[in-house]
Amino acid sequence: MAHITRRFLSTTLCRHASATEACTEMFERFGAGKPISIRKQLIDANQLNLLSITLNRTPTTGHAPPIGTPVPPGYHLVYFTPSMIESELGLDGTDRTVNPLSPFTRRMWAGGELRWTQDPNVQLRVGQEVRETTRLLTAEPKTLKSGGEMLVVGVEKTFENEKGIALVDKRNWVFQREIAADNPLKVTEKPEEKALPNGTYTRDFCQTETTLFRFSALTFNGHKIHYSPEWCRQIEGHRSSVVHGPLNLIHMLDFWRDTAKSGDTQAVPQSVTYRAMSPLYVREPYRILLEKDIIRVGQEGPEWKADICDSYGKISMKALIVE
Repeated sequence: MAHITRRFLSTTLCRHASATEACTEMFERFGAGKPISIRKQLIDANQLNLLSITLNRTPTTGHAPPIGTPVPPGYHLVYFTPSMIESELGLDGTDRTVNPLSPFTRRMWAGGELRWTQDPNVQLRVGQEVRETTRLLTAEPKTLKSGGEMLVVGVEKTFENEKGIALVDKRNWVFQREIAADNPLKVTEKPEEKALPNGTYTRDFCQTETTLFRFSALTFNGHKIHYSPEWCRQIEGHRSSVVHGPLNLIHMLDFWRDTAKSGDTQAVPQSVTYRAMSPLYVREPYRILLEKDIIRVGQEGPEWKADICDSYGKISMKALIVE
């Protein structure tokens, strides 16, 4: 990985590429479908316990979950965290493991799909040694509404233990041009508040600075939009710190597990597809709406629609969970 990083740093500083050139270079650097990285890690109990406490799923306790405890859907996100020294991070604090050429260094998590094995013997559990394999799937140039360029990059991560592949995690990242400190984005004004919408099942949230800090720490995420209000307002045009998209993905899956499976700790869906629509901010209330969909002929299983709505009339994230 070190030689890849050195090559990446040397190429990004020499010139500014177009979006098309940046996509081509990514495939040349990583190769379509070839492993970018293969890492092994112990699924330790302490990390799982700290995430459960951060989510208020576990009371204060000195007892970590025992070996063999299943990893709930989405909780794998606090394992296999990026391992880069600070000087190798982007200007916005993001890791540059799979970043395109400069100036497309401003990363946002756009969505993805997760698929779990339905064999309980293969499920991720505390105490296992798990292998993560990361591959580049796609890199496509896109045009913003403003006329500017961006890239949509698709990455696949497989998580495999000694009994087989437990989870396939496909992620889509959007990369836009980095923002110069002398030309920051204009801060978006806070819109008029509206009543949160109602649904069949609802769960309300209002994240604190402490929760965002803890989740950033657990995922070793240096992205400044989640913990630096100064960066948010002075550079990126956000009115405050942004709630992590992966954190809300976990909240959706927990809500599904509590509703559809009565909180069964071993329950995993077949899949979830999700898409981020607009940011959510610290100390601003929002609501998850969950509803069971009609089962159609040829469907894999019962489907659940999940929407996250802010208190200003916008949908922040949409997901479809298949049992």
